[in-house]
Amino acid sequence: MDSKKSVAILGGGNIGLAIAKGLETSRLYPPENIYITRRHVDQLDEFKDKGFKITGDNELAVKNSEVIIIAVQPKQLEELLAEISDAVNKDKHILISIVSGAGIKMIKKIIGKNVPIVRAMPNTAIAIQESMTCLSAETKTDSSLKVARKIFDSVGKTMIIDEELMVPATALCACGIAFFLRAVRAASQGGIEIGFHSDEAIFMAAQTALGAASLLVKTKSHPESEVDKVTTPRGITISGLNQMEHNGFSSAMIKGITTSAEKAQLLYKKE
Repeated sequence: MDSKKSVAILGGGNIGLAIAKGLETSRLYPPENIYITRRHVDQLDEFKDKGFKITGDNELAVKNSEVIIIAVQPKQLEELLAEISDAVNKDKHILISIVSGAGIKMIKKIIGKNVPIVRAMPNTAIAIQESMTCLSAETKTDSSLKVARKIFDSVGKTMIIDEELMVPATALCACGIAFFLRAVRAASQGGIEIGFHSDEAIFMAAQTALGAASLLVKTKSHPESEVDKVTTPRGITISGLNQMEHNGFSSAMIKGITTSAEKAQLLYKKE
């Protein structure tokens, strides 16, 4: 990636700002090469002070960038695409959309140009370079995927998937971070009940969750094989696990993910 190039993040909301922070930390792009747009630019003073280029003019940001990351709400997408369509150059730009449910064909139809488009679904852990980001293009050999993957590999892990799986990826990865955070919160509440102070319990629960996730990522083992290592006959761990299952722990997590996927499917139906 040529660090002299610029990237425009159209939509300085939570996820857009998380991407900006992640790119800054990774040093893939310096702040002065990153445009962030938002209607209320006064809310981006913190980023302006760090050297990011802040503007309310989406067309200006597009004209002065090569990589365009679209990070607006689904209801704002059509208006944004119409606003920037004249500024988009198929020979210069790559569009990366993180808008849930909006297909590549639909985006191209509104833009009116055969511009390279990648769909991406990161999560807010991108701010600390720990995102799980799924990527898709019209074909898995699309050269624009290499550009997108280099960006998102610098702020976490990536996986290239078929476009039809992008909505399920939204539920598992983007919504999923909230599910795991809620599990950590629940564990910390249990810790408080058995005697720890709140800050101690949260730290212990979070670090334990980090250790569990790292075991799976680094060893590529199955969760149950790691569970088996800490469960013994008539032991305290299996007693706790069984009690959680009796109260629907696994089924609740599964239902949460499938429900989010069903709702994500309805966010943007127009093609």
